Amino acid sequence: MAVNAARRARPLRVAGLVLALLIVALLGAAFWLRSALAQAQAEADDREAAIRAAGTHALDLLSVGHRTVDSDIKRILDTSTGAAKAEYARNVTTLKETTLRNKVLQTGALRASGLVSMKGNVARVMVVGDAVIRWENSKQPPQERFYQWNMEVTKIGTAWLVSKTELVL
Repeated sequence: MAVNAARRARPLRVAGLVLALLIVALLGAAFWLRSALAQAQAEADDREAAIRAAGTHALDLLSVGHRTVDSDIKRILDTSTGAAKAEYARNVTTLKETTLRNKVLQTGALRASGLVSMKGNVARVMVVGDAVIRWENSKQPPQERFYQWNMEVTKIGTAWLVSKTELVL
């Protein structure tokens, strides 16, 4: 009788072991899937952040006025890094003097932006925008200008900043 009880318990132990292994495998697959989904979401978030950073920077470039020139320049510098920031910094004095002297009121609009490529912490973004330029106390009619840029955006820490701009003609 003890032999019969041992024979009946053996399939239950095997079934229990198989069930435990199946549960462990399913948990492992669930954790792996969760990790893969989190990675995919992080990559999608980075793509969106890079596009948004390039668009914001373009709008900053297109929106400059004589009343707010200091904060406008600060926004341009704050959204850039590397070669782009160095170039803007070199031209700050000229931009400020020209804007103040001519009493420029330039209002920009972002028309489109899209990701061209992304590799690691560097993205290339195409940005299209336009600006209406007015001169306070001038009889000249406003001028409308259209722009298209290829922008290189680099992730610095958690922020995406424009590191290179190329005006497309």
